Amino acid sequence: MNRLGPGRPRTRPDALLGDKAYSSRDNRALLRARGIKTVIPQPPDQIAHRRRRGPAGGRRPSFDEDAYKGRNVIERSFNEHKQWRGIATRYDKLAAVYRGAVVLRPITLWLAT
Repeated sequence: MNRLGPGRPRTRPDALLGDKAYSSRDNRALLRARGIKTVIPQPPDQIAHRRRRGPAGGRRPSFDEDAYKGRNVIERSFNEHKQWRGIATRYDKLAAVYRGAVVLRPITLWLAT
């Protein structure tokens, strides 16, 4: 796709995987307007509220369980990176030093396997 000006090309994710905390109607509407599929489960209180409203509650949002299972891998990866105290606490004053730690951590994880 050709760009009009300088800079990186615009990209759009196929889907957004999120946990129940991001299941609000506003978040879903924003993503829908941008053409991004949401893979976010609904918390029990939202399901009960929709059912209480009956037909006025609308349809339940779509949810792809197979895609959501992949979110587990990403969460575990973040947890492995946070095992390094410097990454978890962000004590570094310079962004370049913090970025170096973020780049170095996957290398140490890869070497450990």
